[in-house]
Order: sequence, then structure tokens, then C-alpha cells
Amino acid sequence: MDKIKAYCVSNFEQITVLVILLSVIFTSYAVDEKMIMLNFFYLPVLLAGYYIGKKASLLVAVLSVLAVALFALLNTHAFSSGRGSLYLASSLCGWGGFLILTSHVVGTLSEQKEKKMIELQRAYVGVLEILVKYLESNDPYTKGHSERVADHAMSIAIAMELPRSEVENIRVAALLHDIGKIDISGELIRKSANLTEEEMARVAQHSEKGAKILLSVGSILRGAIPIVLEHHKYFNEMDKPTGKRTKPASVGTRIVAVADSFDAMTTDRPYRKGIQPWQAMEELRRCSGEQFDPEVVKVFELVLAQKIEAV
Repeated sequence: MDKIKAYCVSNFEQITVLVILLSVIFTSYAVDEKMIMLNFFYLPVLLAGYYIGKKASLLVAVLSVLAVALFALLNTHAFSSGRGSLYLASSLCGWGGFLILTSHVVGTLSEQKEKKMIELQRAYVGVLEILVKYLESNDPYTKGHSERVADHAMSIAIAMELPRSEVENIRVAALLHDIGKIDISGELIRKSANLTEEEMARVAQHSEKGAKILLSVGSILRGAIPIVLEHHKYFNEMDKPTGKRTKPASVGTRIVAVADSFDAMTTDRPYRKGIQPWQAMEELRRCSGEQFDPEVVKVFELVLAQKIEAV
């Protein structure tokens, strides 16, 4: 059931377009005024072009034209309304040609918009990445931490066969997950002695501060905000009716939590030495189901084994 739900969420636009297309086809065949119903085929074509892209929009347009043409050949009288085959053929050709042209134009405009959004996103990520590197360059213990976490998180997401867009979103979120530490004292972050409760609370606020920083750039990085905000969590609040803790909705949150914890355990910190990767992996397995997602831990174990073999 979870896999079906995840599939529906990740392919929501495609499923919506397909449902609307089938609904229009069924309705067109059920009503008497066939020619009037042809205009409703623009709806799935426009939705496909805007949300999915030019290829999908063209595919929907071609399928619509083929479906209508097939029905018209089998039931000529239903379309012609006594005006003859020539009228029917010219009307359907005009409608079909304009439908395909519309799909091409809308799809092209949508892809151009998406390309500009990607370029803008890369620009924002580049600037924030520079800030993260500057932050980490002042601390030899965390230098390169965000890049390693991003590499691990992306490898996990690819191994879990997540959509390409979601993989990139997880990579960006992992790269920027500690961006909020810019607003926290460097001396406090590098402090080797045990932190007081007040100091721990201030450090813990870096997730919220990071989310606010990403929120300030508008909707460009909105997909990364929930992951940055919750990357230290596997469970959310207690569900009062059942008394059970609930998992965060985003799989990206659970992936970054594992990648972040693994790198933190295997690198030296002012207050302790880093442990071996196999020891960190044992710790992840020990906390699997309580602090970390069991499925993510299992996939990461396979990914880590492949990386070690490749070295």
C-alpha cells in the first residue's frame, strides 16, 4: 500500500492527465453532440503541456486525435450531423491540427519556463553552497561535511530508484542542511566541552534557521525546506489517538538523516575521535526503526559496500 501511495504521489500529474483524458473520451462517446465535446480535449493537452512537458502533451494530443478518428470512422453519422463526409473530414483535420499545435506551443513554453527555473535554482544553490563552504572552512572538523552528506544522500536516493527531480531535490537539501549554522556562533559550534542545555537548544535551532534562509529565496528551493527543517528527525510528533510516533512524510528527510549521522560519526570532532565506517554502520542498524528508517539504512549499507569496493 505504501509503494502504491508513493507511486501515486510521485506520478500525480501523469495520473491526473490520464484520468481527465479518459473521462473526456468516455463523455464524448456518451453524449450526442460529438463536435462540441471535441473542445474538451484541450483540457488534458494543456495540463500535460504545463505540468509534464512537450513530449507528454504531444502524446496526449495524438492519442486524442487517434481516438476521435477511430470512433468517427466507425460511427460517421454521430459526427457528420447530415453534412457529409467531406465536412466531417475537414472539421476533424482542423481540430486535430490545432490540438497538436497547441500541445507543441504549451509544452515548449512550459519547458522554457522549467529551464529558467532550473538555472535560477542552480544560481541560488551555488551562492548558498559558497556560504556553507565558508562556514565549514573555519572549522577543520566539519570541512567537506555537507558535500559528503550530499554525495551519500544522492547515492541512496538513486539506489531507491526515486524520480530524478526528487533525487536532485534531496541532493540540494543535503548540501544545504546545515546552512542555518551561519546564524550561530562559530565558537559555540566548535566548542569541545559539553554543551549546556541552553547552548544545545541554540545549536538545535540551526534547522529552523536554515529553513528560514531557504524560505527567503522564494519558491525556488521550497522542495528542500521540509528536509532541512526535519533532517535530524525520523519520527514526528506523538499521534495522540494511537499513542504512536509518526514518520515524516518526506523520504528525503529520512535519507538525509542517515547520511548526516553517518558522516558525523565517521569524522573527528573537537569532543571525540571519528569511528570506523563499519562501526558507524552498526550504530545505524542498532538505531534502525527508532532513530533511522530501516529501509534507508538497508539501502545505504548496500551503497556503502559498493563505494568501498570501488576504492
